Amino acid sequence: MTVRIEKDGAVWTVIHSRHEARNAMDPDSAEALYDAFRAFDADDSARTAVFWGEGGAFCAGWDLRHAASLSGADALDPFDFPEEGEPPMAAMGPSRLDLSKPVIAAVAGPAVAGGMELAMWADMRVMEETAFMGVYCRRWGVPLIDGGTVRLPRLVGEGRAMDLILTGRRVDAEEALRIGLCEYVVLEGAAREKAEELAHNIARFPYSCVQADRRSARMQHGLSEQDALRQEWWNSKIEVTRGVEGAARFAAGKGRGGDFGDVEGSLTASNVPVQTDVEAREITINGLFELEEGQRWIVPLKRFSTESHAIRFARDKRRLY
Repeated sequence: MTVRIEKDGAVWTVIHSRHEARNAMDPDSAEALYDAFRAFDADDSARTAVFWGEGGAFCAGWDLRHAASLSGADALDPFDFPEEGEPPMAAMGPSRLDLSKPVIAAVAGPAVAGGMELAMWADMRVMEETAFMGVYCRRWGVPLIDGGTVRLPRLVGEGRAMDLILTGRRVDAEEALRIGLCEYVVLEGAAREKAEELAHNIARFPYSCVQADRRSARMQHGLSEQDALRQEWWNSKIEVTRGVEGAARFAAGKGRGGDFGDVEGSLTASNVPVQTDVEAREITINGLFELEEGQRWIVPLKRFSTESHAIRFARDKRRLY
C-alpha cells in the first residue's frame, strides 16, 4: 500500500509512501488518498489531519510516466465535473474534497506541480527549511487542474500568484513563509512533528466552534462583505450561546493572561433530521442540543446548483454539533 493512516487520539496522519518516485501521484495513490481523507471526515472521533509524504518528499506532482501513457481526447473525461452532484475524484486524489475538518500539510523536499496544489488544498502548511514549491509543470505544458489557479491567488494575492504560475520558478521555504504560501518553517526532518503538534493543539479546543469559524472563513469567498457577515452570523450564532460556559470558566480564573492550558472541549455527534425549505431559501435543522425547535440556518442556495447540494451542506453542518 502506498497510503497508510496513523492515528493518535483525535489526530490522523495520512502518509503517502511512494518515495521511490518522490511521492509522485499515480492513480492507485490518488484513489487511496481520496478514500483516506473521506474516512477522516466521516469519523466523529477524528478532529484534525496531518498530510505527510514519507521519504523526504511531499509530492513531486502527477506521475508524468503515467500521464505519457494517456492517449485520446477522452482520456481525462473521468475527471469532468458533472452539471449536478458532487465532483469525481481529482487526478491528484483529494484536491476537490471540501472537508469539514482541518488538514495540515507537512512539507519536506519538493511540493511541486500537482504536489504544490495538494499542499495548497490543506488549511495550513508546515515546510522544512530545505523544502520548496513551484509550478514545475510549466516546463512541459501541463496546466494546473487540481486547484492551483484557484487557491494560489487566494493565499498570496493575484500578482504573486501570476509570477509563480507563469514563470514556474522554484519557491524556497523562506520565500513561501514571507509571501503567505506557508505558515511555519522548521528544521529539516521536523515538518511532521510540528504539524502533529499543531494538530493536537487544534483538536483540544471546543471543536464545534473550531469548525464553525473555519467554515465561515472558507464560505466567504465570492460574497459581498454584507453577505459574508450575514453568513458568519447565522453560521456561528449557536456557538456564542455555547461560549457562555467558556466565559464562566474565564470568570472563574481560567485562561487569564492568554493562558491556553485546560481548554479541552468535546465533540458530540448527533443523528439530526434535516429539512429543507427551498421557497424560504433556508435550511432548518432540529434537535441540536440547546437549539430550540425550528432554529434556522440561513444558507445562500445560490451557491448550490441543486437542492441536494444544499441538503448535503446541511448534513455536513449537522456533524459539527
